[in-house]
Amino acid sequence: MDWLLLRELQTEARLSFSELSRRVHLSPPAVAERVRKLEESGVIGGYRAHVDPRLVGRGVVALVTMSCYGPGCVLRNPEALRSADVLEVHRVTGGACCVLRVAVATMADFEELIDRLSAYGTPSSSMVLSSPVPWRPTLPPGG
Repeated sequence: MDWLLLRELQTEARLSFSELSRRVHLSPPAVAERVRKLEESGVIGGYRAHVDPRLVGRGVVALVTMSCYGPGCVLRNPEALRSADVLEVHRVTGGACCVLRVAVATMADFEELIDRLSAYGTPSSSMVLSSPVPWRPTLPPGG
């Protein structure tokens, strides 16, 4: 039942408990209680709008791989990652420390961002040309 709720909420987080209850065939109070428990346990970490950076003036989107380790690593310097240009940070395995998804308005802005990140390690970037699968809901294993 929780997976049914999660599937519906990930598709449309603004559903009312009444509509959600209709879709999963539970009473609104039962739905409210289950959703509250999912929130309290951290399974649901929040509700957000998916915004396309390109449509709000951030037309340059890239993945920046950082090679940095030790005390100067970008991950040990939270201030470096607080920039509104940094949309996501993923610590990874392999030859790099982390991968950042960034979005800026212009190539000049991108160059400035790379220069700032260079203080923490060696950045390598890949420009995002398109995102055929921009986001998917988390489904149950095998689902």
